[in-house]
Amino acid sequence: MDWFCGLQSAVNYIEDHLTEKIDYDVLAKTAYSSKFHFQRVFGVVCGMTVGEYIRRRRLTLAGKELAFSDKVIDVALKYGYESSESFSRAFRKFHGILPSAAKKGGALKCFPRLTIEQNFTGGTPLDYEIREIKERIFVGYKKRFRGVPYGEERARQEEEFITSTRAKQWLLLGATCDYSADYCIIDHIDDDGYDYYIAYELDEWTRSVLYDPSVTGVDFMDKLGFETIAVPKQTYAVFRTERQRRPIGEYIDIRRRIMTEWLPSSGFVLAEGAEVVVFKWRPDDADRKNGKYVEIQLPVTKNG
Repeated sequence: MDWFCGLQSAVNYIEDHLTEKIDYDVLAKTAYSSKFHFQRVFGVVCGMTVGEYIRRRRLTLAGKELAFSDKVIDVALKYGYESSESFSRAFRKFHGILPSAAKKGGALKCFPRLTIEQNFTGGTPLDYEIREIKERIFVGYKKRFRGVPYGEERARQEEEFITSTRAKQWLLLGATCDYSADYCIIDHIDDDGYDYYIAYELDEWTRSVLYDPSVTGVDFMDKLGFETIAVPKQTYAVFRTERQRRPIGEYIDIRRRIMTEWLPSSGFVLAEGAEVVVFKWRPDDADRKNGKYVEIQLPVTKNG
């Protein structure tokens, strides 16, 4: 089934079951996809998580029905809220007014049903390679990001997180076995967002003594929120920006094109696992004239 037709089938299923509990496994099957792949792709194409779309649609319909309902709790229960209090909080966050005001004719927001259409893009080569990468052990720290892993919201959060935690980066960079690279790792994606790690590869000995004051000379390492992140051996589709002085603009563009151009026609689907981004900011002297680059490593498996 066509990639976009599968997504539209899933949207149609959601619309037919808005007053019921929606099973994401069943929803993914309507799109002929795994749950993991479906949720990632839905977020890219629609710009929101599946849960956010369901929530917005339910609150839109709930707003319309309040004027004709005797009790707020009846509408709340119909659209999956267990109490009038939880419904009121969600309703106010979406519409800007309380359900009681809506019953009196207050202004409401409307989030219309999605229609997914394919826009013909491409025409520009997007080089990649399929690579088996061995297990890697990183040390880093994370923040829970809102929304989906692609788009403007990620870019804003990413920039703020990177630019506001420089001391942690410098500390880990000083301990790393790969001075030329910084890493970000994206994992644990769900309707509430995803974990975004800033990380570095540290060798086994360094990891073993990282929290030992007799070696580090400080007693606060365990208070910095560092975690060990094991990324298992996996197959990746690997994309790389051109070498240049400032590759960030191209990196963001490639991120978008991977999902909207390459993935639908590649014969691959997203596999469960962490996405790894390698920032090659510090080329050695022999390679300095060639410039910096960013590499995106996306876990994939063959479709079917």
